[in-house]
Amino acid sequence: MTLEDLGWNAGFAEEFAAYSEKGWKPARLIRDNKITYGALLGEGGELEVVMGGKVYHDAETDAELPAVGDWVALEVGDDNKEHVIRARLSRQTCLSRKMSGRSTEEQVIAANIQVVVVVTDAGPDLNPRRMERYFAIIGRSRAKAVVLVNKADLFSDGENQAAAEAIRSQNPDADVLITSLKARKSLKALTDYLKPGISITFIGSSGTGKSSVINHLLGGNYQWTDEVNETTGKGRHTTTARELMVLPRGGIIIDNPGIREVHMWTDEATLRERFADLEELAGGCRFDNCRHGPHAGCAIRSAMAEGKIEASRLEGFLKLEEEIAKLRVSRKKRQMTIERRNRRDHRAKSRKYDVRRDPED
Repeated sequence: MTLEDLGWNAGFAEEFAAYSEKGWKPARLIRDNKITYGALLGEGGELEVVMGGKVYHDAETDAELPAVGDWVALEVGDDNKEHVIRARLSRQTCLSRKMSGRSTEEQVIAANIQVVVVVTDAGPDLNPRRMERYFAIIGRSRAKAVVLVNKADLFSDGENQAAAEAIRSQNPDADVLITSLKARKSLKALTDYLKPGISITFIGSSGTGKSSVINHLLGGNYQWTDEVNETTGKGRHTTTARELMVLPRGGIIIDNPGIREVHMWTDEATLRERFADLEELAGGCRFDNCRHGPHAGCAIRSAMAEGKIEASRLEGFLKLEEEIAKLRVSRKKRQMTIERRNRRDHRAKSRKYDVRRDPED
């Protein structure tokens, strides 16, 4: 296995040049063990590594700390000395969401990935509003969006095709595949994305067959999966942490725990790209500051009345727009808090220096 097999490229090599002069080695993080990380060094094999103090203190938020998929500069130790992460290389792509709960922190799902595969089905898991959120965070990550309408054997052809068309209508740039583990041929198209050095991450709700698909691609039962429930048709699995896996025939997979909620971590521009049809219609509103409420002169409401767009799509757009606005305010408040803290620490250090300084200086 080479660094290129792990996704190394000219951009990373250029940034790493300064670290190479210090004798540090490039490595990619494949596992986060909370206290330590698993790291791959290409031909050097896997090591258990720890984060250097400077890397921790230089990070203003948890999202800036090393995460699965990141490339790092590693000071390799020996039997008597730990292997230490001395720097994290800049992320070329990053899939993230807002952390669950009241926190305004960004949570990194996977770093340096080229393809994001969303696994859903044609049944209860298919949720247009959740899919809009998936597409919004994938758009911000700059990765390719692929959607699997999985467990096709549990639904009729008509149901599977209708689900696939509904998803395509939300994002024409996304590749939508109808798949079933029982019909293994349907998964062949997915292998086209698995090329040496290309990183793919899988996301989706628990029970949609995500781990079973990954097991099939890996060629074995890499992850334990429970029996399928006869009533719901859903299986259960024990994916509780993110992990990067390299396929023997080429390609890199990052698995993720099931995502119950897709909290937004994106920007207004990305959101509006996902709703370009509504943006075009909004240009015809009577008032520039139209809030698209039930008042006269709203072009979007008129289009809804004519059956050109669904009310649920406008509802999803307004809800996402409101959530992003709140997140923008929260980010600003957090930034102000960080700046106040930094100014306070700077004043404290200055006073400490003044007290210790020799009066004759």
